[in-house]
Amino acid sequence: MRGVEQVDRKLLVPCIIYLIFFAVLNETVFNVSTPKIAEQFNLTPAGVSWMMTIFMILFGIGSVLYGRLSDLYPLKRLILWGILLYNAGSVMGFCLQKSYALVLLARAVQGVGASAIPALIFTAAARYFPAEERGRIFGLLTATVSLAIGLGPVIGGFVSGSLHWSFLFLIPLAALFSIPFFNRALPDEAPRPGRVDLPGAALMALAVGSLVLVLNFGTWAPLLAFVLFSAALVVRVRSASEPFLPPALFANVRFRSGVGVGLLLFSVVMGVLFLVPLMLHNLHGLGTQAIGLVLFPGAISSVFFGPWGGSLADRRGNPFVVALGLGLLVGGMLLMAWGLSLSCLVVSACLLFIYVGFSLFQTALMNSVSQTLTPEETGVGMGVFNLAGIVSGALGTAVVGRVLAGSWLVSPLLPFEPASGALYSNLLLGFSLAGILGGGLYLFQFREDQAFSDGEAA
Repeated sequence: MRGVEQVDRKLLVPCIIYLIFFAVLNETVFNVSTPKIAEQFNLTPAGVSWMMTIFMILFGIGSVLYGRLSDLYPLKRLILWGILLYNAGSVMGFCLQKSYALVLLARAVQGVGASAIPALIFTAAARYFPAEERGRIFGLLTATVSLAIGLGPVIGGFVSGSLHWSFLFLIPLAALFSIPFFNRALPDEAPRPGRVDLPGAALMALAVGSLVLVLNFGTWAPLLAFVLFSAALVVRVRSASEPFLPPALFANVRFRSGVGVGLLLFSVVMGVLFLVPLMLHNLHGLGTQAIGLVLFPGAISSVFFGPWGGSLADRRGNPFVVALGLGLLVGGMLLMAWGLSLSCLVVSACLLFIYVGFSLFQTALMNSVSQTLTPEETGVGMGVFNLAGIVSGALGTAVVGRVLAGSWLVSPLLPFEPASGALYSNLLLGFSLAGILGGGLYLFQFREDQAFSDGEAA
């Protein structure tokens, strides 16, 4: 592992936890404020959705771009630039709050800067910590990510309700305090030989952007663009001397399988977490604050179970933890499908199983994927894995949105009213089957992975 002897790991761990919290928080902190933003600028739901969409598109693209750059340039320098760009976009958003077009530009700049943080943090964990310690580190990181996603709407609602939604742009400024600590914790490295394939990077960005637009809006134009850009990217990867996405990475069957399983399973979880607030509102008549209270026990549980799952993966192996996590996830979805109309307490209890299961299998799956990569592949490889997680959010919510809108599967296969309990139950059953399928694919490919004992592979 390059530069590992120069890394202050004790200082690096709290640094990366602190920084990734403020990066991921911005994914959901604006969600509850969209009605106020729409009212201020007289926007339709589709128009205001660009507040999240443009951030997520550039967040996903940047995660791979920074991952590739980290294979060539020092992590310390890239993290610094990411933090500064993230905060530049934040200041822009606050100062330019009177123009929606400029607010979207600020969100785009935020997305480009914020994407550096998880991409480089997960790369640092894979590069600077030995394999027998990564489970614990990934557990801490996934717990922090889950906490940030869960607290985002709560913090966003409090700030926008007490002050104004534009003050949400100032929250990321807290990330600036981490800069001197990263300068001490990370090694000074020289750039490595190689170059960035800019045409390949541009094609990848256009393909990912088109895919997210397809998943969010379901129109034919971005679908055609996605097919064309993807085909051009494949040609570029096969013909360039130093392609942006190395062919050897995708020739790695275990890496491919891990990314594919992650895309499927993360889509399931994101779909369920998008579905539940709608279900609680339509079936139980809950408002925003009450929905937040139902979700909170599950969201906060990941703070405790993520690190425990990482340590358990180091002791018992990743397949054991993935199987345990998926058992809890699928069990929670099946119980919710059966009892969703009984009580909000039942839904909250089922969500506890779902959140805990997600924390466990996410940690172990990330650990598995990191162990399929060579040191030279960790940057771009973990970037691709992060991208799969980001795309899964758009995919899971798109499935739920299309079904509830009646445009997918509702008639004649599922002839239920969009707001009926039967339709929500069937969606949960469908997600449960997808979870079982993803778990089976993972265990088939990674079933022989072993735990670590006394710092060595068992």
